[in-house]
Amino acid sequence: MIKLREAILVEGRYDVNTVRQVVDTVVLETGGFRIFNNKDQLKVIRRIAETRGLIVLTDSDGAGFVIRNYLKGALPQDRIKQAYVPDVTGKERRKKHGSKEGKLGVEGMRPEVILDALRRAGATFEGEGERAPAERTITKADFFEWGLSGRPDSAARRAAVLKALDLPQHMTANALLEFINAVGTRQQLCEILQSFSSGD
Repeated sequence: MIKLREAILVEGRYDVNTVRQVVDTVVLETGGFRIFNNKDQLKVIRRIAETRGLIVLTDSDGAGFVIRNYLKGALPQDRIKQAYVPDVTGKERRKKHGSKEGKLGVEGMRPEVILDALRRAGATFEGEGERAPAERTITKADFFEWGLSGRPDSAARRAAVLKALDLPQHMTANALLEFINAVGTRQQLCEILQSFSSGD
């Protein structure tokens, strides 16, 4: 699978699944129009964009462009690339009815179409010499082992990590995990956790 330096932002979870089958990178979702009212989510997306770059990949229908235009004004433009899928008439297999405009979304695109859209956007494809994803990926099992989930004091420990990283205090464990894997490192998180232990 091709590794990508930038993170990718799509509209929904089915888009996330489709893109993750094509490229190896962090894939985030706007939750459709929910992004308009979620300042914390936007803050996290902005941090990821500033750190590693972000490619916006929304559907080619009107709703996709409303989201895209909102993000143009909300995110640092020098850290954003725009990827566009073509207008293709049809509907995704899982749906009973197609979209209002009758176009396939990102979810319905073939892998080669998504790759082409990313290439045309100027995506940075990493070479084979880069470190393997397994070296940097932090898992839910790690979070449990470190007491960041599944323990009586996990919420308090996560809150301390969020504060140390200057992140929104009500981010979920999953959102924190995604953020750390996007822009942080295992070492950075271990250092934060050790500072709590030494401070006890």
